[in-house]
Amino acid sequence: MAHLPSLHSRLPHVGTTIFSVMSALAAEHRAVNLGQGFPDFDCDPALVDAVHEAMKSGHNQYPPMPGVPLLRQRIADKLARQYGRAADPDTEITITAGATQAILTALLALVHPGDEVIVLEPCYDSYGPAIDLAGGKTVRVALDPITFRPDFDRLRSAMTAKTRAVIVNSPHNPTGVVWRHDEWDALAECLRGTSAWLISDEVYEHMVFDAHQHGGVWGHPELAHRSLMISSFGKSYHVTGWKLGFVAAPAALTVEFRKVHQFNVFTVNTPMQYGLAAFMANPHHHENLSAFYQAKRDHFCAGLAQTPLRLLPCEGTYFVCAEYEAISRTSDSEFCRWLTTDVGVAAIPLSAFYAQAPTRQRIRFCFAKQTATLDLALQRLRALTPLK
Repeated sequence: MAHLPSLHSRLPHVGTTIFSVMSALAAEHRAVNLGQGFPDFDCDPALVDAVHEAMKSGHNQYPPMPGVPLLRQRIADKLARQYGRAADPDTEITITAGATQAILTALLALVHPGDEVIVLEPCYDSYGPAIDLAGGKTVRVALDPITFRPDFDRLRSAMTAKTRAVIVNSPHNPTGVVWRHDEWDALAECLRGTSAWLISDEVYEHMVFDAHQHGGVWGHPELAHRSLMISSFGKSYHVTGWKLGFVAAPAALTVEFRKVHQFNVFTVNTPMQYGLAAFMANPHHHENLSAFYQAKRDHFCAGLAQTPLRLLPCEGTYFVCAEYEAISRTSDSEFCRWLTTDVGVAAIPLSAFYAQAPTRQRIRFCFAKQTATLDLALQRLRALTPLK
């Protein structure tokens, strides 16, 4: 056999994500999959019809690199309506192949070897590997271990002259926390006078419950000028498999973002962009999303309250976390595997969102499911019994 060159992995400590692992395990054991974050119901048929019409109309070749102009205009209109601040669709908005690509592209555009990037833990599992690929160093700052709210004293202590970027996420995956306006102000104070950019992961911006409001960076008078805001059409319109999102950023920052974007994807699905542009002409599709998902949260949480699981507050997203210490003393990974194979409900261990697993026994459920799916899961979960 010919001698083959040795492989030197860019991500030597990375394996298959826990989301893929748990979804495969759920399929193998015919468990109700409340693990991976995707709906099990269809999107609005009008959106599919709009994409179909775009295909029949001949929109099947490359669009402009930043995205279809009409879609960028629709996003600019949405941002102005939602956050009260205008965006230039030509110089400040870029269509991406989902939010994960946008995060990686932002880091590749901003981070140089040796730069530090702060993430607030627990956090989405793509942040660390993306920072590694950019040559940066991940600096993990813990959210409050009980409330999961940001601790700005810890953040200030972690910042150095090497801090090139800070990644924040609200509404927060996995915990469902929604940042308050005073917390965005405190973040602005922390970044003031530093050389750090802000990457704001806001893919659940339209899923905020009760009396809470999503502030975000685009409408913040100070943060808007140093931030990339990332959002997801897949999350907002129940089409996660389409892998479409957008980034809104000041013009100078957008220039650097697009330099990388044009070489890692160039551009994204043309007919879907035209379809989304037509669909977004009616803003009620995303403006009614919070009420839609709050009803699902309330239904699912009412059922979970009849089990030995202890629910944690959920202010936004389509995830809710629970503690299982009344049921088992095993690790969260072991508990989730048992829950899938023996109880028939798949969840995600919260340790998947940490570099080092915490000792608290917490898991995450996704309630972006049909009522029948949630009811079947609840029927099985009601069989859980507390320790004696």
